[in-house]
Amino acid sequence: MGAGYAFRPRWWALAAATLACAAGIALGNWQSRRADEKRALAARLERVAVVGEFVPRYTVYLDNKVRRGKAGYEVVTPLKLRGSAEHVLVDRGWVEAGRTRDLLPEVPTPPGELRIEGLALEHLPRSLPLRERGLRVRQNLSVPAYAEETGLRLQPRVIEQHSGAPDGLARDWPPHEAGAEKNEAYAFQWYSLAALAAVLGLVFSFRRK
Repeated sequence: MGAGYAFRPRWWALAAATLACAAGIALGNWQSRRADEKRALAARLERVAVVGEFVPRYTVYLDNKVRRGKAGYEVVTPLKLRGSAEHVLVDRGWVEAGRTRDLLPEVPTPPGELRIEGLALEHLPRSLPLRERGLRVRQNLSVPAYAEETGLRLQPRVIEQHSGAPDGLARDWPPHEAGAEKNEAYAFQWYSLAALAAVLGLVFSFRRK
C-alpha cells in the first residue's frame, strides 16, 4: 500500500466484510447444491409405459405454466390402470390460457383404453402458492393430498406424458436438468460477491499513518 499506509483495520468494516463473505459463500454453496440436485434428478428419471383409461371428472388444471412466453395450464388427469383399482396421475401436456381467466380452455379427454408413455416423476412441478381458483384450477397438486381428497388409490409417482394423443395439448417439455446452469450462474455471482467483500474488507483495513 506504500510507505504512508499501515494495516489498521476498522473493526466495523472488518466485521461487515466477514459477514458478507460468509453469506456469499453459504449462498453460493446452496446454489451449487441445487444445480447438483437437478442433474441428479434428471439422471434418475425412468421411462415408463402404462395402459388404462382416463377419469376426466378428476382433471386438474395447473395454473401459471408458461411456454414460449405465453401463459397457460398443464392438464393433469388420473388414469385408472388396466386390471387394477389403482390410478396414476398423468401430466398430459400444456394448453394456452384464453383471453379471460374465468373460462377454462376446452381440452378433450381421449376415451377408452390407452397406452401412455412418458417419464416417471417423483412429483408434479411446484409453483409459488397463490390464491387457488377452485378445485379444478390449482397452483400445486400433491399426490397424497389429492388421493385423500378424491378417495382414489393413487400411485406415489406421476407420469409426464410423451406419447401423442388427439387432445390438442403441447408436450414439448423442458429438459429436467434445465435450470442447473442458472443455479451455477447464481453460485458464481455469490462467490464473486464474497470475494469482493473480502477485498474491500482488506482495502479498508489500511489507513494513513
